[in-house]
Amino acid sequence: MYDILHRVGIIASPEDVFAALTTIDGLAGWWTEDTKGEVDDVIEFRFATAGGDGFDMKVLETTPGKLVRWEVVGGPDEWIGTHVSFELSQTDEYTIVLFKQEGWREPVEFMYHCSTKWATFLMSLKQYVETGKGESAPHDVLVSNWH
Repeated sequence: MYDILHRVGIIASPEDVFAALTTIDGLAGWWTEDTKGEVDDVIEFRFATAGGDGFDMKVLETTPGKLVRWEVVGGPDEWIGTHVSFELSQTDEYTIVLFKQEGWREPVEFMYHCSTKWATFLMSLKQYVETGKGESAPHDVLVSNWH
């Protein structure tokens, strides 16, 4: 199995970062504007640049100010069954986010693309929490077109 890993520091409290990861408005502010669902069940994320396709995440665990874990239950075959987690800790004025998408079956080219996109969206999360405005889809950085 293969994992995507990232680390980002956000000048904010763990509670503020947690709110951006566990509310529909927060998620729409940094990942994709087309976000809906139940933050304690399944959340649907759709992307106009992907023709309205996207991902369905089943919320597995939330620990306020510390952890958010999802399982991908809908989306591209490569994503199904993977787990996404955001571990939060405090270091000085920073909340450190350790991001992981674990369980990829093989390191296909799509995984490379997704790793880069996760990095851009994690920077959007940082911007959203620090300034109140992220670069969520459809306003995100276009890395390449993916079919």
